[in-house]
Amino acid sequence: MMLNSRHSLAILLVVGLFGTAAADVGDSPLEWLQRMSRAVQSTDYEGTVVRVSDGKAEALKVAHSVADGVIRERLIAQEGNGLEIVRVGNEVHCILPEARSVLVEEWTDQSTLFSTLPSRELQIGVEYDVRLVSEARVAGRKAVKLSIKPHDEFRYEHIIWLDHATAFPLQTELVSANGVPVDQVKFVDIRFEREIDENDLNPSYSTDNFTWYTQPRRSVTPVVESPWQNDDLPAGFRLAWVQAERVPGTEQDVTHILYSDGLANVSVFITDDTGAQVAERSTTGASNTYSTLQDGVRITAVGEVPPVTVERVARAMRRL
Repeated sequence: MMLNSRHSLAILLVVGLFGTAAADVGDSPLEWLQRMSRAVQSTDYEGTVVRVSDGKAEALKVAHSVADGVIRERLIAQEGNGLEIVRVGNEVHCILPEARSVLVEEWTDQSTLFSTLPSRELQIGVEYDVRLVSEARVAGRKAVKLSIKPHDEFRYEHIIWLDHATAFPLQTELVSANGVPVDQVKFVDIRFEREIDENDLNPSYSTDNFTWYTQPRRSVTPVVESPWQNDDLPAGFRLAWVQAERVPGTEQDVTHILYSDGLANVSVFITDDTGAQVAERSTTGASNTYSTLQDGVRITAVGEVPPVTVERVARAMRRL
């Protein structure tokens, strides 16, 4: 996603699809981010990762391979109900062995595991400082700690520990304005050298007799001229796009508006009020939601940003 602005200086990282070269700690933070983006797209790896969200830790075994531009991946929960997530390209199968069911859904992000990473094409405006903080060790490997720190309370700080040899992200954190991590992903062990075996990417279970549920795809139509406007966006946020969507299985239309500062994103969903009970505020990990009614329509803002951001964006929406 590329956003233009006359009012902010932007540094654009356009990432190629070539292999990641060994990096030197003296390289600039932006060069490290560029190498990181290439590594996430092209690196084969396997290991154990721990994700901490909402105060709960979850350990996952992961095997990841990229061949001819197609991502194949398997994640296995190490506790609980034995959940497995198997990805081939943009299709993801969530396998629930206890329920003998498989949920099939579309996935378009570059990383199943690191959903909060900066995108391949990154603009960092004057709302952030990007700097190398220190060297460290993560998963037994030498790493470089990098910070993308905002100047205000409307976005999270990104802290990323990058493998010194490959620039692969060994650990990531989203940190609130008061210094508290709201989402953490950390490898406790990882191996890059070994070729990933086909069996490491296939489900551990036979799903022949499982019940399969396919998530319906939304009907999406780009909107050239939006009937909605926001005059009180936090500094640096700009309109990225507007599209009309049809909720699967219903006749309900939704206007989906995306605002972005090049790193943080806020989606706004606008639909007719159905009278259903909807929580005004909700939080799941780093993601926050705020919903309000305005002239018979429901406006809901959601994003991996602080609560104050989604509330401000939702309240400032107005019909033209």
